[in-house]
Amino acid sequence: MPATIIQANATPFNQVTVDPVTLEVIENALRNARIEMDATLVRTAMSPGIREQGDAFPLIADHKGRMIVGQFGSYIGPFLDGFDGTVEEGDMIFLSDPYSVGGAISHCNDWLVLLPVFKDGRLLAYTSMFGHQSDIGGMVPGSMPIDATSIFQEGVRIPPVKIWKKGVYNEDLVKLVMHQVRTPAWCKADLNALIASCRVAARRVVEMAERFGDDIYVSATEMLLDRNFRAMQHLIETSVSEEPVSFQDYVCDDGLGYGPYKIKCTMWRENGRVVLDFDGTDPQSSASINFFLNENMMKMFFGIYMIMVFDPQILFNDGYYDLIEVRIPEGSLLKPRFPAALSGRTHALGRLFDILGGLLGQKTPQFLNAAGFSSSPHLFYAGTDKQGKWFQLFQIGFGGIPGRPLGDGPDGHSLWPGFTNVPNEFLERYFPLRIERYETVPDSGGAGLHRGGNGINMVYRFLEPGVIAIHDDRWFVPPWGVNGGEPGARARKVLVKADGTEIVLGNKLEEYQVEAGDQLRFITWGGGGWGDPLERDPALLVKELRQGLVTVDGARRYGVVLVDGAVDAAATEALRAQMRAARGASLPTFNFGADIETLRANCEAETGLPAPRQPVWHPTAVAAE
Repeated sequence: MPATIIQANATPFNQVTVDPVTLEVIENALRNARIEMDATLVRTAMSPGIREQGDAFPLIADHKGRMIVGQFGSYIGPFLDGFDGTVEEGDMIFLSDPYSVGGAISHCNDWLVLLPVFKDGRLLAYTSMFGHQSDIGGMVPGSMPIDATSIFQEGVRIPPVKIWKKGVYNEDLVKLVMHQVRTPAWCKADLNALIASCRVAARRVVEMAERFGDDIYVSATEMLLDRNFRAMQHLIETSVSEEPVSFQDYVCDDGLGYGPYKIKCTMWRENGRVVLDFDGTDPQSSASINFFLNENMMKMFFGIYMIMVFDPQILFNDGYYDLIEVRIPEGSLLKPRFPAALSGRTHALGRLFDILGGLLGQKTPQFLNAAGFSSSPHLFYAGTDKQGKWFQLFQIGFGGIPGRPLGDGPDGHSLWPGFTNVPNEFLERYFPLRIERYETVPDSGGAGLHRGGNGINMVYRFLEPGVIAIHDDRWFVPPWGVNGGEPGARARKVLVKADGTEIVLGNKLEEYQVEAGDQLRFITWGGGGWGDPLERDPALLVKELRQGLVTVDGARRYGVVLVDGAVDAAATEALRAQMRAARGASLPTFNFGADIETLRANCEAETGLPAPRQPVWHPTAVAAE
């Protein structure tokens, strides 16, 4: 049964007219409150994943639980629908179990706190923040076992509970949870940072209501939601066809030797609404690459993609959710049945953005992005140093962002725009390792009028024996190019032993033993290219050659001949004429490279790894095709 909201003052808010200046002030005050949440978190958290990389997501919602400002969309509605309890002044909710909230959060490493904001006895708003914990117990350091076959192997699962109840702190609950984790000091500090961020935002909301009046504040939030609805309604009418379009992409493997796993989506407009239907997506995996996708989260993904591509000035909020219908087959990779493992869901999550680009760009190729915004590479390194002290690193890596209508994809950037890199000096100060190289990989971005971003080669030298885990993708199915652009290069991981022996590692592995002196080359994928490579300005290739972004041989993919660091104009003209004649007049909208069976046949020769085998579906899974 749904949650019961207890208010000392049940007087409803009145809808009033808000003048444009006041609306603008409240809108920007909400934006600033969200920024202040992030700043509070960074000052207070301890784990590098949150403090250094920003793997946390803030939210300010209205009194009905609809996000007014934030990043990941509102999960409050699904939480309230499934929380069998009361919500009262002085309460704060704490949770981490995806299955208890319908996938509102997607794996147990994400600890979420939710603060209902009361003023004069009335529920005025909600503030919330969730952040990725570096460890929550479970079978491996970092608590994200790619080879887990059940969520019970992934660490402590926290159902919705009250960490504060009517103003009283539940210290025993926190002690119980911290007893399950390998890094309790980090986790407790991060939890306190989440709490502090929510309280800061709650103060700002109350201050706004005190300054302008409760009715004006609430009416302003309604207007912001309605404005977003009308903007999205226009975007849908102009950008989404009534004729269905379909697109599919793949998660390369599951870490157990099986793959690729298909994610398919069909999109159309019906009665003024968008329908996103994932019929045809593969059944759930026996491993942990499943992504328990909440329908509201998918609405958020669709909305943020539309807004960022078509009108990035719109304040992103939940006002448009009624314009989108999401259909996800039960038992599929995107809606697995309990107790399916979920900790490796990052790759399916990232692939959804590529799929959205493929869907939306078919009718408006001028807005089409290539692939590459596709994953979030993870490295884990743990052990005990010479002083007997436990160390444990969780780091998110960066890859190539796809080529875009307006320009090249950034080199070595994060899947999430708000993430930042952990400084190498920080890594070397707090962990027994040395960063020997940190550089882009030349030519790894797909060739195009607008080049795909290059991947990163980050070379670690381990100074203590320990175990590593790697979670990455795009090593088997490359990031595709568009409008004549070429696919980006695939990811690759190589361990160089102290004696010089090179071992090609899988892009998903757990608890791999390393020794002091071993070197890991952590190479990420490049983004796909956008547009005809033969139309790229040769002068750019000269500049990029000097910058180490392309090589002389790589420049030939653009039909550009470089000699002694300069363009050979005659040879370039001849080469481009030859390449145009060989390929024909028409350029493909999508360039996926080879088909799946050809990729399988060539996999070992091209990657040094055996090809993934056709997945064997879980006995309880229902085929989605």
